[in-house]
Amino acid sequence: MGYGPAHTPGVGIFRNIKELRPAHFLLFNKSGIYIQKYWELKSKEHKDSFGKTCETIRYLLEDSISKQLVSDVPICTMLSGGLDSSIITAYASNYYKSKNMPQLETFSIDYIDNDKNFVKNDFQPNSDNYYIDIMRKKFNTNHHNIVIDTPELAEELENAMLARDFPGMADVDSSLLLFCKNISKDVKVAISGECSDEIFAGYPWFFRDDSLNSNTFPWSIAIDERQKLLNQEIAKQINLKEYIDYRYNESLQNVKILDTDSKETQEKRKISYLTMNWFMQTLLDRADRMSMYNGLEVRVPFCDYRIVEYMWNIPWEIKALNGREKGLLRYVVKDLLPEEIVDRKKSPYPKTHNPTYLFAVKEKLKNIMNNKNAPINNLLNKDYIIDIIQTDGKAFTRPWFGQLMTGPQLMAYICQVNMWLEKYEPNIIL
Repeated sequence: MGYGPAHTPGVGIFRNIKELRPAHFLLFNKSGIYIQKYWELKSKEHKDSFGKTCETIRYLLEDSISKQLVSDVPICTMLSGGLDSSIITAYASNYYKSKNMPQLETFSIDYIDNDKNFVKNDFQPNSDNYYIDIMRKKFNTNHHNIVIDTPELAEELENAMLARDFPGMADVDSSLLLFCKNISKDVKVAISGECSDEIFAGYPWFFRDDSLNSNTFPWSIAIDERQKLLNQEIAKQINLKEYIDYRYNESLQNVKILDTDSKETQEKRKISYLTMNWFMQTLLDRADRMSMYNGLEVRVPFCDYRIVEYMWNIPWEIKALNGREKGLLRYVVKDLLPEEIVDRKKSPYPKTHNPTYLFAVKEKLKNIMNNKNAPINNLLNKDYIIDIIQTDGKAFTRPWFGQLMTGPQLMAYICQVNMWLEKYEPNIIL
């Protein structure tokens, strides 16, 4: 409840069932269990010139994407018209042409009536279709636009929860589940731009003072509101802030700061470490589970360990070139992509803006709150939940996770928690 849908790395949902952390291996034999870490990020001084830095990034990007295009079955790219998916589509298209391969297949997702209902905000300044069209024409891809309807999105919340085995990112999960389901009808391997924002500093919290000064995980700063979600008896026994502070400070101990790091680079190392080890893990888990639930393999070339290692040590002043999110990445690919794509402000994974989705999750949550046997009613502050329902989510004052998860997503998440409690019937011990 403190930072769901994320969870503490290495910790399982059920007592005495643990998670093997990334970059670790486990050996089990007659002597017992042995766990060892086989890779970690190392802080070292970045000595390459600006020109050499750009050249290295270009090489690593092209090499990583080229390697991920090798397959015995047809491959597509997930194209949103954003910088990251456009880079992958451009390299993939050029690779296909150089090998005299068939036209590259690209897929995007949209929602019924989003063209009528889209409202821009700080996190989602524009919709995707205009930019997708630019890329489709420029690189001559065989493009498929998958359009999801609101009822499907709400109905798939339970399957998305089952795919994760625990409550996830609400419709941000169920929409990807449906996207992958539709892609898998035609193609069995897709390449995604996932992880670029974590590695190249694309998220708003790398730049926003309220996030940088929050002294907590910057994508999840609504801690007081989360505490208020718990019913009063449980809230007396569980202090979410205390636990979150403990895990936050524990994580920061693993960040090695160099004497040669500028003050800004020191601070951004910390944010980068937290983002890669917590937020990125949540998104990678989402992508893996939503895709494989549908028999689709999703590859993430931005997550190549060589790219991660190299970018980790580039000073912030270069990484955020021109003061922009992903400033260095934009500069590196400026000759590869149309200018509108290079300059486009970061826009996250597309979500529905259709008011019928809000209505659908409100009704689901109302029914749960009215059901005396619903297990979640024993855990949550019912008065606060009703207030959230009656205000269309506005009683919870800010995105409660990442950029997309506001009122409707919070309500859907609470529905997913109840679905999980009903399906798995855990015995909760305080």
